[in-house]
Amino acid sequence: MNTPTELYIGLMSGTSLDGIDGVLADFSGPRMVVTHHASAPFEPGLRAELLALNTPGDNELHRAALAGNALSLAYAEVVETLLQQSRQSSSAIRAIGAHGQTVRHRPQEFDGTGYTLQLGNPALLAERTGIAVVADFRSRDVAGGGQGAPLVPAFHQGVFGRADETVLVLNIGGISNLSVLHADGRVAGFDCGPGNALMDFWCHQHTGQAYDAGGTWAASGQVVPALLDALLDEPFLHKAPPKSTGRDLFNPQWLAQRLAPFASARPQDVQATLTEYTARACAISASSYQNNSKCLAVCGGGAHNRHLMERLQAACPTLQVVATDALGLPALQVEAAAFAWLARQALDGKPGNLASVTGAAGPRVLGAIYPR
Repeated sequence: MNTPTELYIGLMSGTSLDGIDGVLADFSGPRMVVTHHASAPFEPGLRAELLALNTPGDNELHRAALAGNALSLAYAEVVETLLQQSRQSSSAIRAIGAHGQTVRHRPQEFDGTGYTLQLGNPALLAERTGIAVVADFRSRDVAGGGQGAPLVPAFHQGVFGRADETVLVLNIGGISNLSVLHADGRVAGFDCGPGNALMDFWCHQHTGQAYDAGGTWAASGQVVPALLDALLDEPFLHKAPPKSTGRDLFNPQWLAQRLAPFASARPQDVQATLTEYTARACAISASSYQNNSKCLAVCGGGAHNRHLMERLQAACPTLQVVATDALGLPALQVEAAAFAWLARQALDGKPGNLASVTGAAGPRVLGAIYPR
């Protein structure tokens, strides 16, 4: 009898809309090893459509279906790159874990259950790659009374957890989320608030650049204290977990309302304030755990924003703020690797969520499986 392969591909395209990250992960040893990493930016038209679909608009069902097709074809190209890099055949890969593109996230709202929606066409991805695909990871947790997010803390525990100290892992994508990995094995986690979403929007609007590379533009400005206070008044920041959020809350309309009294502020000063706000929102989340930890390990695109990392360090003076690279897994590989792990959990019939994190009624096997 052949032993199932332990090679998985994980694909992640987050709310920052900066593109697709993919990893090839090997689970055959005592610890997961990422052997290859590939990334690809979104084609501008697809990025614009995915962003537009975060808010109500005309002919949404049709547009969402076509955007899901386009996203899956872009995913397939990243898969092909990983196969070429690794010189592996599609038959050597047990499954692809494909997160899809979140365009709405409203758990527990409206009818008590709510919903979360990740665009994609997993059937098309399986057809194009010849590899089994696991997708739609969040819906089962939401159906079980949970937030459906964050799902990465269980993976973070396996990769970054330590028996001698509490480790804090902060993912800064479009939205930021914190994993608290206690030394005794307990795990907590929740969304902190905005990550790159507001900073990227403001930067693109005023400079034409997709993001503020290294935080250089923000560093050229000055924080507007009254604006920062107005942003920090957002109730979500002070809500007790379990909690999750997305562009449904932290979007251009939310920002415009808070910017209205500050119309004369210089754009670079607003950028500096948004960067400070992101750092402070993350620090508020970490504050309850700072006494039990020495390290705040940052992953996601925000880890490459030098100015943001400096402001995080200033906001968390008792912690050493580092990128997860220092703990053995590069910052841009962590989330994609998590979805490779979640795909493996699904195929093995094992839970992927932590009820202590999401608030679900209990552990659930997550994801819908599309055979090769």
